[in-house]
Amino acid sequence: MLPRLFGENLFDEFFDDVFPAPVFRTRNPLYGKSAAHIMKTDIREKDGSYELDIDLPGFKKDEVQLDLENGYLTITAEKSLDRGEKENGAEKDEGRYLRRERWAGRCSRSFFVGEGLQPSDVSASFENGILRVSLPKAEQKQLPAKTTVEIK
Repeated sequence: MLPRLFGENLFDEFFDDVFPAPVFRTRNPLYGKSAAHIMKTDIREKDGSYELDIDLPGFKKDEVQLDLENGYLTITAEKSLDRGEKENGAEKDEGRYLRRERWAGRCSRSFFVGEGLQPSDVSASFENGILRVSLPKAEQKQLPAKTTVEIK
């Protein structure tokens, strides 16, 4: 039996060297095997808007960015960890790491929201690792009253 920590095998990195093909790599340097679970999103429909709740655990407000371009809303979160910080010429954290799982990295997710939306229409707030985004509903196009098609 192999030792496990938070659902991950402690020897995963050992086998990355044995199988260098990307097909066998399931590890994201930012969040490991749990990277597929990051940025989970709930979308609610309200009377005049859509509300998105996006989980971004461990991120701060200044590490998250929203971009609206060509009808796509892209949420990007970028984390940087200062490795080997020095304080007065000596390492700030004395000791030897046995395992380091936290790395710098970036993740993003895009949603098509329509080309008629402007950045001023979107409102967002970030609190306790949850990004809340509010998007107004586009007005529905009215169908013509006549539904028959003329045959030529």
